[in-house]
Amino acid sequence: MRIFALGPSRTLGATVAAALGRELDPCEEQDFEDGEHRIRPLVSVRGEDTFVLASLGGEGASFLHDQLVRLLFFLATCRDNGAARVTAVVPYLCYARMDRQTKRRDPVSFRYVAQLLEAAGCDRVVTLDVHDLAAFQNAFRCETVHLEARSLLAARIPALAAGHPVTVFSPDAGGVKRAELLRRTVEAATGAAVGFGFMEKHRHDGAISGSLFAGEVAGSAVFLIDDMISTGGTIIRAAEACRERGAAAVIAMVTHGLFAPGSERLPGDGLLDRLLVTDSLPAATRRAGKGVEIVPVSGLLGEVIARLHNGEPLGDLAALED
Repeated sequence: MRIFALGPSRTLGATVAAALGRELDPCEEQDFEDGEHRIRPLVSVRGEDTFVLASLGGEGASFLHDQLVRLLFFLATCRDNGAARVTAVVPYLCYARMDRQTKRRDPVSFRYVAQLLEAAGCDRVVTLDVHDLAAFQNAFRCETVHLEARSLLAARIPALAAGHPVTVFSPDAGGVKRAELLRRTVEAATGAAVGFGFMEKHRHDGAISGSLFAGEVAGSAVFLIDDMISTGGTIIRAAEACRERGAAAVIAMVTHGLFAPGSERLPGDGLLDRLLVTDSLPAATRRAGKGVEIVPVSGLLGEVIARLHNGEPLGDLAALED
């Protein structure tokens, strides 16, 4: 087995490799003056089960597209040099929100990314908390593995609730299923009843609207759950609404910390007691401290890589039922 990590994802890759009791395999990334680059493994991959980790997002458009091309070239290089199987481990997969047409002549960019990965010779794609699971599974023709950070986040809830009743809350209607699954997980783990709520949110030409608020939050520790945080506007809006209705504490829990320009105010001048985010993206780890807590995903990624390599079942890791 070979495990590589590219660019800024090498930090996460090193912790994933450590979880497997090994080190990353070496690779070279060389930049040329004309903007081109060369990327190659520095060890033989012939006949090897090869895993390549690269998280695609959180650093701006030009950086994102550069990292996508580097991943494509590296996957193809491994295939050209005789790798037995090539798996792309992409904790954050770019363009996942562009999975359908919402306006005339819209691109379905997520499908195009899938086609690029497959054309580069990728046999399997592993990702974490993709924006829309059905869109992810339908976009690819190669094998897909979808992981969830739900159990990692749920484990932190009892301590953070500090004795208050717990309410799991979705900041928009699109995340209701995600929030309900987290609510069930916490209930099963603690044996205590867990409340549930959500807000209405509509986005049009960059403006957010919607006033519906469902759920009782007064006196509760409210856990806002979402798959990603970019500028933080959606989370802050939900936190304000929960505070206005008497929440005892408001904690945000998100998988992917994009932290785009505009997110500097997070965790929100007292609106959020804490913001939990995984280390799926380098942008998140740089925000650690001052109310931002990092939840490692290296153990989860390492375990799934080991099981895939050994041909073992993934059901419990991939949140699938028999």
